[in-house]
Amino acid sequence: MHQDTNIQKILSVRQFNRFYTQEFGFLHKRMLSSNYSLVEARVVYELANREETTASEIAAALKLDAGYLSRILKKFEESGHLLRSASSTDARSMRLSLTDKGAQEAADLTVMATADIAEKFKGLSGDQLHDMVSAMQTIEKTLGQGDTKPRTAIIRDHRPGDIGWVISSQSKYYADTWGLNENFEALVTRIAADFISGYDPKVEHCWIAEVDGRNVGSIFLVQEDATTAKLRLFYVDESARGLGLGSRLLEECMTFAERASYQRIVLYTNAILAQARRLYEKAGFRLTSEDKHTDFGDPQVGQNWVHEFRNTP
Repeated sequence: MHQDTNIQKILSVRQFNRFYTQEFGFLHKRMLSSNYSLVEARVVYELANREETTASEIAAALKLDAGYLSRILKKFEESGHLLRSASSTDARSMRLSLTDKGAQEAADLTVMATADIAEKFKGLSGDQLHDMVSAMQTIEKTLGQGDTKPRTAIIRDHRPGDIGWVISSQSKYYADTWGLNENFEALVTRIAADFISGYDPKVEHCWIAEVDGRNVGSIFLVQEDATTAKLRLFYVDESARGLGLGSRLLEECMTFAERASYQRIVLYTNAILAQARRLYEKAGFRLTSEDKHTDFGDPQVGQNWVHEFRNTP
């Protein structure tokens, strides 16, 4: 990725951070209408959502300096919101928990925070809310890659809106990652438009891969002639690789083609797409020819592949 592109993206993140901190009042001395700073409110949240914990656990969870956290905890203890008790398993460790007074403060903070977010949602459509929450989840998952929570991955049929996503996501990915020019975006758009306008569900299909409700992959099967199907627009987002979605998409596509009585599947790709080529080989496709071209800017090596079904005469 070019250095100037990186700088522009960094500036965009900084701009978003400025907007977000201002929009949600994080620059204010106190959180909402409470007597707590933002950091103090986060400490209260951690205490309220753990039956018992230690200062070191909270410091690690919030990435706080131990001395800074110690001063916050001392303030909570002096105000009657926090209770310290000796651990039953380690005499050197002090367990922390909220008193009844502290638990009520935590509940009040939750009510205020929920009401504040609900107020910001007013006037937004269902689609706008969905897009906003999806974008937030994407940020959380991308920056929190150490999170071990299982992800739900599914393959489903296409539905309204998916084709537009295919065009946008693939055009952007191949431009940013491989430097393909606008001719590639034009090609993707034509393929997608032809599929929608002439779609015959008996012999053609599109599958979408999802992870946690977010589109991350696609594959199309279209009719080339009575005995030949063509595989098109095969793609898995980088964030979802390693989950086996590429193999699953290929399997769905090939199973459908065989049931539709096709004798073969053909496809055209570029040699630079090594991961996709390995999947094709593993699925039983074989390379039949290559050609050099500059259709999308820099010189490329195009490749034709074919898979013959075993029952082919």
